[in-house]
Amino acid sequence: MAYVDGFVLTVPKKKLGQYRKMAQMGAKLWKKHGALRYFECVGDDLNPDTGDMKLSTFPKMAKPKPGETVVFSFIVFKSKAHRNKVNTKVMKESMSDPKWKDMPMPFDMKRMAYGGFKTIVEA
Repeated sequence: MAYVDGFVLTVPKKKLGQYRKMAQMGAKLWKKHGALRYFECVGDDLNPDTGDMKLSTFPKMAKPKPGETVVFSFIVFKSKAHRNKVNTKVMKESMSDPKWKDMPMPFDMKRMAYGGFKTIVEA
């Protein structure tokens, strides 16, 4: 089954265009090195009515500041080993390419959550 790297972060709404440009470059880079799928998703319905269910929401978890929104991203790989190989190639290329090294981050990386996930159901 597939392996997924997942990310949750906050982005200032005024920098969403800059973030989207960076994400489009990221999609090309990860796919070039073998990622199966690449998704960048911006919050749309972040405070849904959950009725009687006591669920948390992404804003409660990510704590966006006024003027920020939540972004949920994920990259799909064949396996954890495949993810490790792809990410090594991506990091090597991005660290040597000035367009990546000199790019200002449109979000605070210290507030980004990241992790690798084993797939337990795939439909």
